[in-house]
Amino acid sequence: MAYTVGAPVHSELLIKKSRFIGCVQPMADRAGAQAVVDALRREHPGAAHVCWALLAGGQSAAVDDGEPGGTAGRPMLDVLRHQDLEGVLATVVRYFGGVKLGAGGLVRAYTDSVAQALLKADKLPLQRMRTLECSVPYALEGLVRRSVDAAGAQLLEVRHATLVTLQLRLPEAEVPAFMHQLNEAGQGRVVWQEV
Repeated sequence: MAYTVGAPVHSELLIKKSRFIGCVQPMADRAGAQAVVDALRREHPGAAHVCWALLAGGQSAAVDDGEPGGTAGRPMLDVLRHQDLEGVLATVVRYFGGVKLGAGGLVRAYTDSVAQALLKADKLPLQRMRTLECSVPYALEGLVRRSVDAAGAQLLEVRHATLVTLQLRLPEAEVPAFMHQLNEAGQGRVVWQEV
């Protein structure tokens, strides 16, 4: 099962006079991650590096930002993968302290920064959601609305025409039982459409 983090969590490490400020936070896509990184660069103009890793499906990325190749972004991304995270951005701002750490030291520093932040993070199970759409006669609109409420589903849209079309979202695991229950209650008058 995949997890995400509930809110941004920070860590700070001092290693041989270098300061590493780490953060993990929920993030859906690369554009949002880039906006966070740009804000960090403005917030920390004296920082030597702002390295980051994003684990978000096809939007994943690992950026070393001037550190030797493979010593920052990729190790940070590996930490996120090993924790079964999805939709998470890890950033580490480094202020150089004048002492070179070597490739192994850099890998340890960046992975430790992310790992320390993750120790304090609330990990939430990531639920795959599915959007459904059904059409029913006007007489069944109330039944569908009550079923949506009872299932804890989210009603996204309602359109009134010859039939009432309702679009809703609920966890993928609950879809078969919900559709079966509504089909039974609607006595065959519920028509499902692909979304």
